[in-house]
Amino acid sequence: MDVKQAGSSLDSLISSFNTRIVELQQFVIARNMYPASSISDLSEIDSAVKGMELQVQKIKDRLREETQALPKAKKLIEASLRWQMKLKSMSASVPSYLPEIATSIIHDTSASVKQEMPIRDLGTESLNFEEPAPREKKGRASPPMWYIANNELDALPSYMKQRLTLDKVNAAINDMATYADANAQIIMAPRKKLSENMLDRALELREISWNNVVKGKHFFLEADIKGPALKLDNTGKATLTVLRHLGRISETRIGHHHSSKALIIYHSLFNKLKVIAVYGSYFYT
Repeated sequence: MDVKQAGSSLDSLISSFNTRIVELQQFVIARNMYPASSISDLSEIDSAVKGMELQVQKIKDRLREETQALPKAKKLIEASLRWQMKLKSMSASVPSYLPEIATSIIHDTSASVKQEMPIRDLGTESLNFEEPAPREKKGRASPPMWYIANNELDALPSYMKQRLTLDKVNAAINDMATYADANAQIIMAPRKKLSENMLDRALELREISWNNVVKGKHFFLEADIKGPALKLDNTGKATLTVLRHLGRISETRIGHHHSSKALIIYHSLFNKLKVIAVYGSYFYT
């Protein structure tokens, strides 16, 4: 019951009291006229008055409860407004293009992994390929996403941002996660499930994954960059430059002399995306 309804009830109660007063006056007159029946009439009046008193008390109790609930309702409204602003900010930062991790690249990779007997030639049996690579956790989870926000992209100088948009940069991050997830599947696949043409690639990827810089992390090779959003063209290079400038990636090298490869490490904060990209190899962690 709100305040308006309570006020209406009080008006009705006052009107009822006025009606009862008129009736009492009539009863007093009637008592003088009919003294024998006045006692029962007064008893009915007494019962009616007590009933109205109970009704008034219930109205007061209800009004007190509603008054006490007003501060809680105000705090709830303020919290809802704060969450509304947060959700609007999050919605503005989420790109409109959000493809699934499992794309045609992963399907093409999975198609080459088949059931067959262990290969026992060229000494590959001694590699003990089924032994899991050293890692902190069993298995590899899908790479998380740390998208670029609007304010980060807007803060970039125009010569660096060029014609890049938020959707293009975040779509490139989706592609990176797709490449990394495909390589993780190859690394985790048992040797007996790998076709011969995939064995060399699996050995190469596993050797890279054993490096202390990459151990336990997702990664992909430069040759894996085939789109649809990230390609090795001017736009793709500009995208990598933007990611580097925003603190997502930094560069180092792996290997020795001419066989070394330039690593681009994608930094992570707590639960945010951590990627290692490599020139020759790009690493997601």
